[in-house]
Amino acid sequence: MKDKKSLINSHIFLYMTEFFSGMAVMAVELGASRLLAPYFSSSQIVWTIIIGTIMIAMALGNIYGGKKADENPDPDRLYSRVLVAAVWIAAIPFAGRFIIILIAGLLAVTVRTGFLVWAAFLSCMIIFVYPLFLLGTVTPSLVKYTTDSLENNAEVVGRLGAMNTIGSIIGTFLPTFVTIPAVGTAVTFIIFSGILLALGIFYFLSKRAGIKKSVISLALFIILTILGSTGRFAFWEKDLKYEGESIYNYLQVKDYPDRTILSTNVLFGVQSVAMKTDDLTGMYYDYALAAPVMADFKEKESPSLLVLGMGTGTFVKQTKKYFPGTQVTGVEIDEKITSLAHTYFDLPEEIPVATYDGRAYLQGTDETYDCIMVDAYQDITIPFQMSSKEFFTEVKDHLNPGGIMVVNLNMHSDRAGSINEGLTDTIAAVFPFVETVDVKGNTNRELFASADTDLSAALNANAAGIDDSQLSAMMTTVQEGIGVPETKGQVFTDDKAPVELLGMRMIDDLISDELTYYKKILKEEGIQGLLKQI
Repeated sequence: MKDKKSLINSHIFLYMTEFFSGMAVMAVELGASRLLAPYFSSSQIVWTIIIGTIMIAMALGNIYGGKKADENPDPDRLYSRVLVAAVWIAAIPFAGRFIIILIAGLLAVTVRTGFLVWAAFLSCMIIFVYPLFLLGTVTPSLVKYTTDSLENNAEVVGRLGAMNTIGSIIGTFLPTFVTIPAVGTAVTFIIFSGILLALGIFYFLSKRAGIKKSVISLALFIILTILGSTGRFAFWEKDLKYEGESIYNYLQVKDYPDRTILSTNVLFGVQSVAMKTDDLTGMYYDYALAAPVMADFKEKESPSLLVLGMGTGTFVKQTKKYFPGTQVTGVEIDEKITSLAHTYFDLPEEIPVATYDGRAYLQGTDETYDCIMVDAYQDITIPFQMSSKEFFTEVKDHLNPGGIMVVNLNMHSDRAGSINEGLTDTIAAVFPFVETVDVKGNTNRELFASADTDLSAALNANAAGIDDSQLSAMMTTVQEGIGVPETKGQVFTDDKAPVELLGMRMIDDLISDELTYYKKILKEEGIQGLLKQI
């Protein structure tokens, strides 16, 4: 069964193959989440799809690999599959983003519901299933090559399993904490592809065989590395000031004549903005300024503001502009965003920003505040631990008497059972006073809550004394739109907060509303008419 001239007799090399294949599988899985997140979010739904499809691929690979190893126990076949998997993984940074955009575009104009699920699922199937199917053949094949007799077969299988597990552990931590933050998702794919390629080439060189396939694989790897390492997630965007990644996010900074914006994904929305003029932003931050007005910051000597989800500090800078004595504390889980805030968004160095999860920060401090802003919901990525009754109780406990909480609900909808209906009901179960106002021109809704303050009455009384014409006009807009929401009793708890599923439904609604026009053109004029419009 074993070729004496090859490395197949070396159990050490076989164990290394198992170790590095296990490492590569986990690295690809984590890379998959980062490749998809800028387009489809990093919600539990997307993670479930990634894990599910990869497990399917690995299971099918196990079956196929075991069958083929029994039929023809030739190690050349295994290491040929490893080379193919390596080249395919190297192609992902280059081809993956085009495949994702193509799938998203096609599904957006064809499916009625489940856009997020179908788009993420089909992307995973096309991009990741085949190489991971090939890597799934490694373990059963190596069992065939390493087992000499029935006397020690269990021990050998145990060692292979241990090497795979250890490799998987390293393949989990290394991309998350080292390669993705340091060199990005694309280079991470290339690094682990290169490891697999080296295994295959080293095997064939040791036999002085398979030289042609090794050279072809290496040439393709080099070409794909050049193409993939220079690519960008938002490849259609021109003149970005910054594009990069952190442990938590894809990050994009774009410059306009009147403003600089930060986006943490490709397909949905703007997360932060810095104005180059003296104007308001025209976004939800302007509406949120009603919170310090309600809390009567103007009459307080040193009012205090806590922002959970600091971003680049848009709301903080606006608050300090209109209420100069405000003492600000920011909490931002992504340290890279804070760094970008100082570099591109003029966030003053003296404003303290804690790198923390918002809820964990509240649990670790006894400080209380006159106003707390919760701005941690990024489009469809809503942290469930910051959406529950227990969380909002923590917020309430950290408010001073007369204090106001403002929450940015970034996908408002009047649909029964919507994500924002659930969040509103949850907050109303904690705070006696709750009012909301829709932001004109986008899908944001601002929610204000207090334990002891009549919100509209406080806004009306305190807005009368505002001297700044822009802020006064903005408060008039809020006064005209604010009202007490109808509650239905859908309360989220730490035990049950289905924010991902509800967020997915919201995305379906938003896409359906936005693309009705294009669907009509597709139906009436066909694909050519649609392409002309785009």
